[in-house]
Amino acid sequence: MFSWGNFISQCFNGLVLGALLALISSGLTIIYGTLGVLNLAHGAMFMLGGYAGWVAFTQTGSFVVAIAAGALFVMLVGVVTERLIIRHFYARPAEDQLLVTFGLGIVFVETVRYFFGSLSKTVPPPALLTGITPLGFMVYPTYRLALLGIVTVALLLLYFVLYRTRIGMIVRAGIEDAVMVDSLGINVQRVFMLVFGIGAMAAGFAGIVNAPVVAVAPDVGDAILVQTFVVVVIGGVGSFAGAVLGGLIAGQIISLTSMIDPAYSYVMLFVAMTLVLVLRPYGLLGTASRD
Repeated sequence: MFSWGNFISQCFNGLVLGALLALISSGLTIIYGTLGVLNLAHGAMFMLGGYAGWVAFTQTGSFVVAIAAGALFVMLVGVVTERLIIRHFYARPAEDQLLVTFGLGIVFVETVRYFFGSLSKTVPPPALLTGITPLGFMVYPTYRLALLGIVTVALLLLYFVLYRTRIGMIVRAGIEDAVMVDSLGINVQRVFMLVFGIGAMAAGFAGIVNAPVVAVAPDVGDAILVQTFVVVVIGGVGSFAGAVLGGLIAGQIISLTSMIDPAYSYVMLFVAMTLVLVLRPYGLLGTASRD
């Protein structure tokens, strides 16, 4: 039965989920927008962030250390992966890029399964963020409210780095003309390596901050990867603003549909993606070409 209280609560759930999807998708779309690589290992990197944070939490008992460990570890994995593997596929066909990143995702998942098993791991929220918070018109889990704030700050920082710093300027110039930037004495390949690491870090950060909401398991990134790609398609491939908009839309679709019948949440998400592709093939904020 419909109730306004449940509707508002689901809207808040959709906002939190949408912000999280926006953060994960922004990492994916940054990598594509800069390097032209659709990273199918992105969901596995989300999972790696959760596990790295869980390991750090079990050793230190600090949630802050867990967040830092999850984000930095996945950034390191991204940098090493780009340096050793991905950079050799920039000039290769898109099919080769998809296959190699898909294979990397499987390697990450099975490596974690080998060392940690298939059972899920839990990371409790900090003591200050447990319980519920009265909002006047309803009560809501405190950590979910904090998660919305954490992800929002992370998105703003990511935007600042990309659009208000020198490295962001170099990245955007490199997208337009890498040869010209390289001729100015700037090591574009090193910048691109850093960008891949930042994109991976966004997924790892999301993986650990979401761990108190959804337990970490080796296959936790599978569903996230599907949702993330839908978000990128809706918002526009290669568009940071599109990733944010697409994430918020997808979060509300999943949450509000789940209020009626959870079995149809993915159906409605793909319906929305199909409508966008029919009406605007390059996404809501995307462009016809990245060149």
